Amino acid sequence: MLQIYLPIADVSINIATLLIVSIVVGFFAGLLGIGGGFLITPILIFLGIPPIYAVANGANNILAASVSGTLAHWFKNQLDIKMGLLIIIGGIFGSIAGIILFQFFQSKGFVNNIISIMY
Repeated sequence: MLQIYLPIADVSINIATLLIVSIVVGFFAGLLGIGGGFLITPILIFLGIPPIYAVANGANNILAASVSGTLAHWFKNQLDIKMGLLIIIGGIFGSIAGIILFQFFQSKGFVNNIISIMY
């Protein structure tokens, strides 16, 4: 089958496998109202993508699902702006703490191990 080389992660992966995994994760993200990142990241690690790159691409998945879900609920008038703003504020602080911790583990040279253990 067709392999695609991912230069940043420095790995090759089967295109069909990546597309099927993306479709399945997207389906569950839409069905359950989740970002999908917590599903795609361990799957990418299992497929041989280094954890540090799997996390970054999982974040892309979360962003895409979150934006499309937010727009869908916005147009249905189901979005509570006040609650959303509070969640965003908490998410910003949590993300900053996560980035600091990630950089710490990366500087010590064992970020991939920590990510793999946590998943």
